[in-house]
Amino acid sequence: MKALLCIIFPFSFFSAIAQIEKESISIGSVQTIHSKILNEDRKIFVYSPQNFGDIYEKPRYPVVYVMDGEAHFNSVVGIVEQLSEVNGNKILPQMMVVGIANTNRMRDLTPSHISKSISLDTTTLASTGGGENFTSFLEKELIPYIDSNYTTAPYRTIIGHSLGGLMVMDELLNHSKLFNAYIAIDPSMWWDNQKLLNQAKKDFSEKNFENKTLFVAMANTMKPGMDTLSVKSDTTENTEHIRSILELINVLKINSQNKLKYNWKYYNDDSHGSVPLIAAYDGLRFIFRFITFSLPNENNLNADSILFALREHYKNVSLQMGYNVTLPEATLNGYGYSFLQKKDWAGSYKFFKLNTDLYPKSANVYDSMGDYFDTSGDAKKAIENYTKALSIFGNQVTQEKLNNIKNKK
Repeated sequence: MKALLCIIFPFSFFSAIAQIEKESISIGSVQTIHSKILNEDRKIFVYSPQNFGDIYEKPRYPVVYVMDGEAHFNSVVGIVEQLSEVNGNKILPQMMVVGIANTNRMRDLTPSHISKSISLDTTTLASTGGGENFTSFLEKELIPYIDSNYTTAPYRTIIGHSLGGLMVMDELLNHSKLFNAYIAIDPSMWWDNQKLLNQAKKDFSEKNFENKTLFVAMANTMKPGMDTLSVKSDTTENTEHIRSILELINVLKINSQNKLKYNWKYYNDDSHGSVPLIAAYDGLRFIFRFITFSLPNENNLNADSILFALREHYKNVSLQMGYNVTLPEATLNGYGYSFLQKKDWAGSYKFFKLNTDLYPKSANVYDSMGDYFDTSGDAKKAIENYTKALSIFGNQVTQEKLNNIKNKK
């Protein structure tokens, strides 16, 4: 009997596995656009936040562009989702993420051509220095493609690691109108005998970088026994990478007059390969450090004091981001229901009414206003608002609310 069970059990086990249904998890879409500038097809990965379908008015999203997209797109999307949506987090704004896959990395992510290198073969050397064309692709093809196909806001961040970090610095120094914020992760500032680093020394002392934000991450690429102080006196090629980043950081420190908002961090426990994830997290938090809203430390806050604080906060957010950032629909909605639960009719109405003023194309705001009038006892106005909501988007939940009120009459 035991032997028979041993024979039967494996088949039962595999049969159970075969019956498990598999579903795919999708965090974005893979798209291909043709670049006339680069004379090739380019694959991009696109993530756009998931809202409540057509119930809410479609918002405009800032965009994060990520070089080496095949390596870093997933992790950056995870960071953005976690800090802007999950568990009610509002540490970052909801944003789109666009990952740019490589076709010829050495060509695209090097701003200048080199003809000699110990580590690169002749064919690879010949392709270096295509960074300017790559930037033209970003400016004239990729960014317009994203802006024309999605509801984007005029705030763009670019993230790059290693040679990608070098290109981030090139964009800041030579094409500063393209992006608002920059995350250079362990950038290869040693490239071409530190050509871009030498330019940075001059540009950061002479140019104005007001309204630009930079985060520089530096990994531990030193031999055991070295630290960021002792490595400065080393002259070997092995430490040129980290020494060039330390020089860049020093240039940033001594040129506060250029009005660049910057921060940097040394990751002692991370290598060149492991640093991108944590650096992107820290960089995004630094760039958008002004986003989180905190209520004033007052007892018994009323609707007026909260609305005043919200307006002041988003006035500052708008100033930081360079365009008008409207009070979020979901935030106003949440406060409206909070006061509704307390039966503070006047307070609740202020939030719901402001939402209808700011987002007249949203079905949600009229559905919420319908809930307000239904709860406060005005069936006629509740019907009007539910009907208005359904005229924008035929939501089943709203329809059921409308039917319930009519059936009571």
